[in-house]
This record gives sequence, structure tokens and C-alpha cells, in this order.
Amino acid sequence: MDRILVTGATGYLGGTVIKTLLTKLSPSQISILTRNEEKRVEFQSKGFSAFLGSYDNVDSLEKAMEGVDTVLLISSGDQGDRMREHKNVIEIARKKGVKRIAYTSRCLNDRNTLSNKLMMEHFDTEEYILASGLTYTLFRNILYMDAIPQFIGGNTALERGIFLPAGDGKVSFALRSEMGEAMANVLLNEKTENEIYNFTGDKTYSFYDIATVLTELSGKEVKYTNVETEKFVGMMQQRNLPDPVIRKIVDFIADIKHNQEANIFNDLENQLGRKPTDLKEGLRILFGL
Repeated sequence: MDRILVTGATGYLGGTVIKTLLTKLSPSQISILTRNEEKRVEFQSKGFSAFLGSYDNVDSLEKAMEGVDTVLLISSGDQGDRMREHKNVIEIARKKGVKRIAYTSRCLNDRNTLSNKLMMEHFDTEEYILASGLTYTLFRNILYMDAIPQFIGGNTALERGIFLPAGDGKVSFALRSEMGEAMANVLLNEKTENEIYNFTGDKTYSFYDIATVLTELSGKEVKYTNVETEKFVGMMQQRNLPDPVIRKIVDFIADIKHNQEANIFNDLENQLGRKPTDLKEGLRILFGL
């Protein structure tokens, strides 16, 4: 079996991928790239080839990719120059003769009508990978179901309700852990070449649906109020959030309102070998209900 490099290994998604890879591979077949020296030492002690570095550190990327056949590029955060970081990984993969690069992209309906322009960088990264000539696997992931508590204010929503300018827009939410499991299953398939996987749930849900399910699970009436964007911005300002953060949240919700995340595909179910977790069970887990 090929050697696989997992970047972003200490994050939740990377950790889930590694957990599933270990069902078929030994730690010696998995390389790790992490920014955290303590985590690097921990991985190394367990038999992994672990490297301290980042997408900005070309030397660390070259060392981590030595003898590697497949690189899983878990997309960088949007705090820095994400495109430059992604290009570094792709270029070093080419230089080191990596056989396949896999990338965690996003499952979005129409790049031309996106409100959240940061999402464009996923499309741009895909194009850069295709132009590189590397064999590729693209994982287009839907919005994590795990993000719902963040959007609605966690358990406080059970008391005060949900206030968002999302209209009746729907999302085919799926659990991050199941996406990581499915991604690992694909990576374990050595025959996979130049494939795109759209990982979504098998149903779409609005915030009205989320409120209904939370009402059922909690025994408390949870109401979703579709507020005007201007009012929502005011609510965010009252929480002293920086304007750039507010803008990002508003754009993210606008794309939900316009059904950018409402597509449904069977890829997740096919790679898991079972139905993805539905909204009710997912919210039960996420809210501890």
C-alpha cells in the first residue's frame, strides 16, 4: 500500500481520516504534518512519520513528502493567504514526484452567484490542481452539520430561539466525522484516479426544520425567526464582533438562503456503505440531547 501524507492532522477532520486509515494501514504508512511540536512528538511516538511545519514552510513540506505517494491537502483557514499556501503544497507535490493529491474542497451550487467570495478559493485551488498534471481526488464537502450550534448560538438557542437571515434556504448537512471516514475509504482505494466526490447528506434541511427537531428533542419550543439582514448585523455588532467577521457570517448565511448548499449526491452514502446520519440524530449528538 502507498504511503499517505495527511496535512492538518491535528484538526478534527484530519484526525477522523487518520482513525479510519488505521483500520487498514499501520502508522508507519502514514506521514503527518503538524504545526504543533508536542503533537508531532506524540504522533512520532506512535509510529507515524511526523513533521513539524506548515503550508508556508517549503522546507518542511519537502521533508514531509519524501517517499510519499498520496498527499491529502486539507484546505487552509482563511486567516492568511490561502491560495499561496495551497499552491505551495501542490508545487512541492509535483517536485517530489507524488502520485496523487487529494483536496478538501466545498460542495457549492454556482460559483458565479456566491456571496461568500472566500469560497471562490476552493474553485481556484481545484483549477490549480487540474492544471498541475497531478493525479487528483477532489472531495467537495457540504457544510458540516457540526456548524449548526455555531450558527444558532449553541444551547442558548433552546431558550431564546434562532435568529438568522437565512430565509427558507436549505442545506444537505452531513457530519464532519462521516466525511472524514468516507475520505479515508477513498484514499485507501489505490485504483481511484482523477475523481470528484460530492459528500452531502441525503436530505436538505432549513433552519425551520432545525428548530422543529430541536423542539422535539429538547421538549422546549424553539422558534426560528427569519430576521432582516440589517437587524442581524445589528445583533452581531451588539456582540462587539469585528466588521470583517460580521461580513463573512452574513455572506455565508446569504449563500444558505440562496440554496448554494442544497445539492444532494449519493457519494457519501456509497463510500460509507450506509445512510449518512440524519438531522435528528446529528442534533441529538451535537447538543447532547
